[in-house]
Amino acid sequence: MVRLLLFIFIWGFVGNGFSQTIMEVGIDEKLDQFVPDSITLMDINGNSVDFKSLINKPTILSFVYYRCPGICTPLMDGIADVIGLSDMKLGEDYQLVTVSFDSSEGPELAKKKRNNYSLLVKKEGMEKGWQFFTADSANLAKLTDSVGFRFKKTGNDFLHTATLIFISPQGKITRYLNGTYFLPFEFKLAVVESSKGISGSTINKLLQYCYNYDPVGKSYVMNITKVSATLIIFISLLVLIALFAKPKRKPTDLK
Repeated sequence: MVRLLLFIFIWGFVGNGFSQTIMEVGIDEKLDQFVPDSITLMDINGNSVDFKSLINKPTILSFVYYRCPGICTPLMDGIADVIGLSDMKLGEDYQLVTVSFDSSEGPELAKKKRNNYSLLVKKEGMEKGWQFFTADSANLAKLTDSVGFRFKKTGNDFLHTATLIFISPQGKITRYLNGTYFLPFEFKLAVVESSKGISGSTINKLLQYCYNYDPVGKSYVMNITKVSATLIIFISLLVLIALFAKPKRKPTDLK
């Protein structure tokens, strides 16, 4: 009983810290859940668009803010690269939807970013296949919460992760691909699985626990303190289990 209570206490301590980290900045995966209705976005021309109505094929959702000095540009560059390398047809086999999670940004910034990547992506279907949007704070909160995208404002910028969220034509979340570089095969597999409504998990939560985004260096760095503390707790747990697991010596064994 003592060993069980000890295990529950330590696991609760580690798990609670892990959960708080995930909830503050990162991805809280919502696999197999459906995006809600009544989320309104604004396109590059300032027109209101219902997000759910956009999803009529495998849809890849990404969050950025257009004036981001950090990983947003590498993320969009990575998207542009995998579009060029993929043998799938943009706008037919799949589509991309990029949304700014900074409610202060408007359609003019979205249009400028779309125009920049229109010059970079040398494939047909760019105009309708990769769309850029903005939204107000209420709609952004509803959308980011529904897909588990967590970010934190720090001064004039934000702490956030880089990820692609795959949504099936029926609106079901099927896959998360994390980072700023995407393998064409993995990208295509995620699209194909999304078209069939097949979901797959990632090791995203473990990576987010071990790494933090450094806004100064504009890169992910290992959180040595957190990882070291976890290792110390884990080793201590093993030592305590070993001590409690030792069989008690019977009086006859002392003779």
